[in-house]
Amino acid sequence: MNRRRFVLVGLAAVSLALGGCSTGSGSSSASSGSTGADTSLSDVKSKGELVIATEGTYKPFTFHADGSGQLTGYDVEIAQAVADKMGVKATFRETQFDGIFAGLEANRFDMIANQVSINPQRSAKYDFSTPYTVSSGVIVTKADNNSITSFDSLKGKTTAQSLTSNYYTLAQKSGANVEAVEGWAQAIALLRQGRVDAVVNDKLTYLDYIKTNPDAGLKIAAESPDKSENAFVFRKGSTALVDAVDKALAELQADGTLTKISQKYFGVDVSK
Repeated sequence: MNRRRFVLVGLAAVSLALGGCSTGSGSSSASSGSTGADTSLSDVKSKGELVIATEGTYKPFTFHADGSGQLTGYDVEIAQAVADKMGVKATFRETQFDGIFAGLEANRFDMIANQVSINPQRSAKYDFSTPYTVSSGVIVTKADNNSITSFDSLKGKTTAQSLTSNYYTLAQKSGANVEAVEGWAQAIALLRQGRVDAVVNDKLTYLDYIKTNPDAGLKIAAESPDKSENAFVFRKGSTALVDAVDKALAELQADGTLTKISQKYFGVDVSK
């Protein structure tokens, strides 16, 4: 009798164990299915707002206007226009760039609008919209300099570059003697003083500068064939939200809004 009782107890334990495993497996599967579902767009629609991360200190893309202190800029205006097309409110969260991707991954915002360039490393970790900015590297010289007409003609010339910039490497590879500076402002000052022959930098930086300094006596002497594309950034798997943003961007391109915003900040259309 003791033996029979032992067997029954043992069978009950096995039954409970199997039941527990089955329940656990079902729960895990449901959770996985829930996690795998793309709710990126429905989440934005349900709360009625698109939460956007941006620095707020990167002029002319995202900065505070003099006087009013209002957040504005090329990226800010385009992101606002996208939200309007989607029928939701644009809510901006100002975040330092060194923490902006971590904040996206932690679900503190839905997308990043901060002139983020598309590259293979980032594309492996994040989703991107279609580009809303297309730019390239340019050689800037004084307007009366006719000796520099290409990157090859930088050989033996002196350029001013920031040590941490990709353009430092580009100038070196082109054979230039590179003078290290802290940034664009110092580089362009040396160029205008005639202490260097050229500056290699991003075309957008030059366009922004020349728009506010039209009498600087500078020109673009040559442009790199390699283009840099910048876009909005999303958490990986946000397909529905990316599609909705891309649709809005296509409409803004078609109705001329992107061109209008580009010309406001740069004097030319940099959106394509």
